[in-house]
Amino acid sequence: MALVGPDAEHYDKRFTWLINGTCKKDVIFDDCRWSEGPVWFRDGNFLVWSDIPNNRMLRWVPDAIGGSGSVSVFRADSNYANGNTRDREGRLMSCEHGARRVTRTEVDGSITVIADSYKGKRLNSPNDVVVKSDGTIWFTDPNYGIMSDYEGHKGEVEQDGCFVFRFDPKSGELAVVADDFDKPNGLAFSPDESELYVADSASAHEPEKPRHIRAFKVNADNTLSGGEARFVLKQGFPDGFRVDTDGNVWTSAGAGVDVFSPEGEVLGRINFPQGVSNLVFGGPKKNRLFVTCTQEVYSVYVTATGAQVP
Repeated sequence: MALVGPDAEHYDKRFTWLINGTCKKDVIFDDCRWSEGPVWFRDGNFLVWSDIPNNRMLRWVPDAIGGSGSVSVFRADSNYANGNTRDREGRLMSCEHGARRVTRTEVDGSITVIADSYKGKRLNSPNDVVVKSDGTIWFTDPNYGIMSDYEGHKGEVEQDGCFVFRFDPKSGELAVVADDFDKPNGLAFSPDESELYVADSASAHEPEKPRHIRAFKVNADNTLSGGEARFVLKQGFPDGFRVDTDGNVWTSAGAGVDVFSPEGEVLGRINFPQGVSNLVFGGPKKNRLFVTCTQEVYSVYVTATGAQVP
């Protein structure tokens, strides 16, 4: 195993072309309890993320040269929001543990509830969300937010399991697209949306349980098929992850970010001093990786480009 710069591990020569040799990491904030759900607003040039136990969302704006910048409160009462993304119109989508729902923040600042129940029963605690180019909204619903009062409100599971859902805003239909997960967590589409990747983070509490990301084929009718465990972690567990324009998967993996090829080969790893929860590509060129890392939030420039839109 060769080392590429400080705190980076190189397992495959392709990794050399995905990161900068120095791999310098900048701390942009260090006062969270559990940082999560980073989302980049390219049109506004700022980052938003969740500080779940503190029940708030924070915003970072870089300074004139893109450096340390400043942090302010984006939303003081976030309903213990976890994962965030943006839809194709640029509106913020959030998974709220406390309210057990998925919401959309409209342009005027009002909140629209996308989903809070299924078949007359409350959702568990939506965790992460992604929006397809056709406007459909896909999210995971493990029970992390109702397991205790630390990241939400302790409560009872009402659903028959921890599912992956798809919401169609045109028809108003909420459907289960995968029902065989233990703890579904982060999710992302491949660049061409032919596949959906979904993490199972059950090993976070029970080490013998899954620590992988599964790959599903997205069918023409937006159903899923397949579901192989393609990206298998050797350490930590997959929480949040993102995909670059070449289809490589960048995932949280304990105290680091593991990078996998589209075929599931681990290419390399960027180490961090604390456990990584999630990440997002941002900056004007989508080549600045923002990493939520327990109490801290880091950024590091890479040579890969994030695939997310907008």
